[in-house]
Amino acid sequence: MQKQQEADAAKQVEEAVKIIRGEPGTEVTLLIFRDGFDEAKEFVITRRIIVVPTLDYEMKDGSVMYAHLYNFNANAPALVYEMALNALTRGAKGMVLDLRNNPGGFLDVAVHLAGWFMDRGEVVVKERFRGGAEQPLLASGNAALARLPIVVIVNGGSASASEILAGALRDIRGAKLVGAKTFGKGSVQEIEYLRDGATIKVTIAEWITPAGTKIEGEGLAPDHEVKENGEEGKDPQLEKALELIWSAIGYSPAE
Repeated sequence: MQKQQEADAAKQVEEAVKIIRGEPGTEVTLLIFRDGFDEAKEFVITRRIIVVPTLDYEMKDGSVMYAHLYNFNANAPALVYEMALNALTRGAKGMVLDLRNNPGGFLDVAVHLAGWFMDRGEVVVKERFRGGAEQPLLASGNAALARLPIVVIVNGGSASASEILAGALRDIRGAKLVGAKTFGKGSVQEIEYLRDGATIKVTIAEWITPAGTKIEGEGLAPDHEVKENGEEGKDPQLEKALELIWSAIGYSPAE
């Protein structure tokens, strides 16, 4: 029964997607009802080809690899592999990992990526269940970047898997967090299918950083709070992160 309901729900989504998709430049009208609406409203959407970025990276002055990870999707592991290889072959001495406005993604991707920065067997995150039992999720990667000094940039848009990775790097690696407090999304949920066809999402556990910091509803407070808005063309949070990593590797950009 449950499997049939899951199949029916997936089929309905697939059929809706087929209807919404179309030639770029054409329009589709969506009838949407959501919280805060008294009644459903129509929205006219122009179809476009949308390319969602996953990872950008570049070497900064002083042999510092700057990597901006936008989400933890299925493409992230391969792209991080390319980034890590680039950093190692070019002799990077430090790294700035930018997780600003990264809403998260797959938990297993976050744990996988942590394996580049942490030794095998170290705790990435713990799932704490209602009864108090905890299940640790461990790094199992090659730890190729585990000795590279690292600073992490976060903000209010950094959530879920972003908070897991940032918390692990701070607790295990001593990485400094720069920017603003993170969103605070750290719950583990399951979907239950009811007999009448309705569904309910049930929270069964919460994520805890290796040192015991609760993520859900709390978020991670940065070690160096820096406002995002600076002068035009300036990025004060990135500037602070680079200042910290340059200090860690003993480099002065004025040299």
